[in-house]
Amino acid sequence: MPTSIKDMLANANASVPRVDRDQAMALIKDRNALVVDVRDLPELQASGKVAGAVHVSRGMLEFRADPDSPYHNPDFRRDRPVIVYCASGGRSALAGKALQELGYHDVRNLGAFKDWAEKGGPVEKV
Repeated sequence: MPTSIKDMLANANASVPRVDRDQAMALIKDRNALVVDVRDLPELQASGKVAGAVHVSRGMLEFRADPDSPYHNPDFRRDRPVIVYCASGGRSALAGKALQELGYHDVRNLGAFKDWAEKGGPVEKV
């Protein structure tokens, strides 16, 4: 059982595979992957988000992803891949692990939004 954030991150990173920009773009195009931005709203407003991504702050993720929750977002379906990202990759690793624990089997961590944008990934302003 993890005893620190360092342990939690190591566990999450071992469980949730990383994808790069090209792999993520292929999953979006070929498999209709849901892209989820788990950053806080001020971060989105400052830099934009992956084009087409759904914004769900890390604190609300489980509520939006659980179909039995009154806050469920129907974009979250267990039959499609989910790609999560944040500012550096830590929150998205933890988010990916939480989604796996909720029964999502195909979850990937894109890591840092900055890397996506710097490598030419499509971005939309919020």
